Amino acid sequence: MGRMVMLVAGVLLALWVLFAFILPMVMGLLKLALIIAVIAVVVFVAVALVGRTAR
Repeated sequence: MGRMVMLVAGVLLALWVLFAFILPMVMGLLKLALIIAVIAVVVFVAVALVGRTAR
């Protein structure tokens, strides 16, 4: 009985850690990566346009 209680408590604690810490951190990292990617694409397009018009 004690093992079952500890198993349930461990699963609940693991789910709490997953939803309270891991998922928000992953979403924040994905949002940061998306922002960096958009900035990189804008810089790439600007450099490509300036390079074409300079010739």
